[in-house]
Amino acid sequence: MKQLTQIGATTQEAISLALQKLGKTREQVDVEVLQEGKKGFLGFGARSAEVRVIVKEVQVPTIESDKAEPQNATQLDEPLLVVDDVETISSQVSEQPSEIEEVQQVVKEQNDEIDSANPIEEAKAYLISIAEQLAINDLEITTTREGKYVLFQLKSEKAALLIGKRGQTLNALQHLTQLMLNKSAKQFLMVKLDVENYRERRQEALELLADRMADKALRLNQRVAFEPMPSYERKIIHNQLANRLDLETYSEGTEPNRYLVIEPVKNN
Repeated sequence: MKQLTQIGATTQEAISLALQKLGKTREQVDVEVLQEGKKGFLGFGARSAEVRVIVKEVQVPTIESDKAEPQNATQLDEPLLVVDDVETISSQVSEQPSEIEEVQQVVKEQNDEIDSANPIEEAKAYLISIAEQLAINDLEITTTREGKYVLFQLKSEKAALLIGKRGQTLNALQHLTQLMLNKSAKQFLMVKLDVENYRERRQEALELLADRMADKALRLNQRVAFEPMPSYERKIIHNQLANRLDLETYSEGTEPNRYLVIEPVKNN
């Protein structure tokens, strides 16, 4: 009895690989699943599928004659088939899918499985798992998507822990979520994380700070520098002062300690 043990990412993939090696179709074998496959989460807990494929024994019907063959009768190398048996076997063969069709079906099923996965829901689960490690067990997340932009709106009684000093924790979570989301998304997505409209309140505060620092630079007639901040916050200050003709803004330093400078324009 011919048999083969095969490993694959999924049960269907393992069966398909075994059929290719044996040169058989699905109807010509018996399959025993030794171990179901498992995807895992973020690469952890993944497990391959393992199957044992056993080739069925095929018994071909023969004609039994009551009369003894003459001694000079021609000996046949193969047993004869009755007409009904030939028609039955031909019908069965025509109904069996080819190996190529089986492989195509397996690929389609795998693609359908990938399509059914929701990267945004996986990213939400990822955020919840991180929050639980920070002892935040009441995290609520709502998402909004517009084209390639996805907004994750977070809500918790411990919002301050999610934001961190000047939004540093929130920025780190946003970066991690973007990496997680784009691992399985079909197109590149831009992520924005917000906690109870912190981003909007932070923007308003930065715009006020930009105006105060601009006035200070002009009053002292010298350049003034901000503390290091992420690029999108520096951009807010650049935009706030973009129409000022009496001063200029530019960034100095290297990430993550890059900072913005305001300098009065010197009149010749």
